[in-house]
Amino acid sequence: TLVNGVVSHLVQAIRGKDGCFSSIERQSAGSYYERVKISEPNEFDIMLVMPVERIQMDPSDDTGAFYYVSFKRAPKEKGLLKFLDEDGKLSAFKMLQALREFIKQEVKNIKDVEVTVARKKAGSPAITLQIKNPPSEISVDIILTLEVQHSWPLSTQGGLKIEQWLGTKVKRDMRFRSLYLVAKQNKTEKVLRGNTWRLSFSHIEKDMITNHGNSKTCCESDGPKCCRKGCLKLLKYLLEQLKMKHPKELEKFCSYHVKTAFFHSCVTWPNDSDWHLGDLDHCFQQCLGFFVDCLQKSQLTHFFIPQYNLFSLEDKARHHFLSRKISHELNNGFPVFHK
Repeated sequence: TLVNGVVSHLVQAIRGKDGCFSSIERQSAGSYYERVKISEPNEFDIMLVMPVERIQMDPSDDTGAFYYVSFKRAPKEKGLLKFLDEDGKLSAFKMLQALREFIKQEVKNIKDVEVTVARKKAGSPAITLQIKNPPSEISVDIILTLEVQHSWPLSTQGGLKIEQWLGTKVKRDMRFRSLYLVAKQNKTEKVLRGNTWRLSFSHIEKDMITNHGNSKTCCESDGPKCCRKGCLKLLKYLLEQLKMKHPKELEKFCSYHVKTAFFHSCVTWPNDSDWHLGDLDHCFQQCLGFFVDCLQKSQLTHFFIPQYNLFSLEDKARHHFLSRKISHELNNGFPVFHK
């Protein structure tokens, strides 16, 4: 309720302001809204989605995930022109900065609750709000997202291998949905200009987690229950606990890594009978085995972009460190869960 109040206030103020952000819509993303949040609901992800039309997307590297965005014709929202860089590319950095400044000013007008904007984290696409909620604090990541009616780029061609799991028709419908691009710095650029956008499939991921069954009735009120969500929660919880124990060594790992491994596991074991509710222990260990295998090979393929490895090869030592820690947990009955 607290988060909704703050975000609604901001969205209204942003839309009421002249120009470029007037068509922004809020969309909830992340684990709380996918119903796979594991601890207190103290972190929220909110996407501020902005439709843009008639754009051109050019890959900024060979991952297939990062793009430059430019307009084929002058945009309807004339205010967007001020965010173009000297090459005519839409600068994620400039847009994010403008939105951040506006939000910093606007939170001062929120009367009934104390809200501050956290310091900018290098390379993060989020504007983070801290909401005082004694005795604790809630953090809300606001992510600027472009929504484009554009066919999915070539790099996604062999991804989303859900035919056996969710079916060919579901896959076709998903690929017809609009594309999301989030303001994210591409660290491999020769010159860091801050004008790259990264593909985001959070809206599709949310759907896959919500409608996760091979049969349509899986986990419906009168249908058979499965343990897929339970597995994902445990995977996330395990990584969270290990990160608290080894913050320095594991700082580069995030819940998206285990979420990706989980999706690959759903494809490897596509049937609801592979995920009986009573087999949670076995299924969790199976998913974990898959993830450890990825760590040992330093290869975790992006679920939608098969050419994109989410594990950087220069982090091999970190991958092996995490793989050892997980194997230790597996072989000793998960001591980290009993702390």
